[in-house]
Amino acid sequence: MRRILLPLALAATLLAACAKTPDWVATWATALQVAEPHNLPPEPGLAGNSFRQIVQVSVGGSQLRLHLSNLFNETPTEILGVEIARAQTPGASPEIVPGSSVELTFGGQRGVTMAAGGEAVSDPVKFKLADRENLAITIHYGAVAPMPLTSHPGSRTTSYIAVGDTQDFSAPAAKTAHWYTISSIDVVPRRRPGAAVAVLGDSITDGRGTTTDGQDRWTDQLSRSLLEDPRTDHIAVLNFGLGGNCILRGGLGPTGRSRYERDLFGHPGVKYIILFEGTNDLGGKADGLQTADEIRQVWTEIVQKAHERGIKVFGATVTPAKGSFYDRDGTGEHEKGRQALNAWIRESGVFDGVIDFAAMVADPQDPDKLDPAYLFENDWLHLNAKGYEVMGRGIDRSLFY
Repeated sequence: MRRILLPLALAATLLAACAKTPDWVATWATALQVAEPHNLPPEPGLAGNSFRQIVQVSVGGSQLRLHLSNLFNETPTEILGVEIARAQTPGASPEIVPGSSVELTFGGQRGVTMAAGGEAVSDPVKFKLADRENLAITIHYGAVAPMPLTSHPGSRTTSYIAVGDTQDFSAPAAKTAHWYTISSIDVVPRRRPGAAVAVLGDSITDGRGTTTDGQDRWTDQLSRSLLEDPRTDHIAVLNFGLGGNCILRGGLGPTGRSRYERDLFGHPGVKYIILFEGTNDLGGKADGLQTADEIRQVWTEIVQKAHERGIKVFGATVTPAKGSFYDRDGTGEHEKGRQALNAWIRESGVFDGVIDFAAMVADPQDPDKLDPAYLFENDWLHLNAKGYEVMGRGIDRSLFY
């Protein structure tokens, strides 16, 4: 009897192991908003055409699945088909590595129609994705309304439109530095159970001042830093920065307060959160100390909800803005609020750790200003690629040990 039961038990164990759901982790994601009129696709548009977008993932994996979103569209969007392939560049051209293209399916079908406000997730597909690999995503659209359109306007990466349902982008293609429809990519990581850090931010996180097709946002630099350490090389970095965004009210795109549930808690594998936003809220003419207090309330709420899920949260100090347009209203409210908020982030003990971006990039001679070496277009608010490298590389990796 024992000779019979032991093989059966072993077979049952192996069967259960084979049936186990893969441990997915998001390796790339972006924050979504309605495309403003000046950020809509150029002619010939998306409807009836093929659109190739290039993203650079953080951690690699053996399988992947793609999330598409119709969140802000008010009518259905028809997807005729989607392929993924290795891109030959980080975005400077639409060329892909020959033989690397793989067709995705949705419920076993080539196409899918997303309802207004809906989304679609592709079936898992085997694809050997390397760390920081450039991935080309080609979407073949059927019917899609020109607006409102779900997008991420600050892609800092060139996308390409080819006429018709085609994979041929050799003819001159229309170019645009925006993403549409794509939302996130999950992988089954090759190195132990994966994890991800999700970053809530504004244009400084979105990469205003970085190099188009350079993939050199501070979050990219953090990802590269984590991959260099065997203790953190399993951690993905997800950038939920939106240019012009506010936490509380106004600004561009959905507020941080209204989107954090989806962005921070809606993706698999998130074990860490970085909160780095507030300069646009403080930039208004409202009372700076009151605005800082309202931000503190939202940050505390996020920390509490994150801790309930076993997620660590790091607070990042708001970077200097002296000399920027926020400093020219004569009220001084922005700086009052910034100082109060940063003091709370550093000293309150609410967070599991502090990332002092303000100290990293401040002018040593005038800490209320950005270091001139890091200025983008002398606006005294955004940083150049060198400044973003200092930020991303300046984060202590031991926070993630």
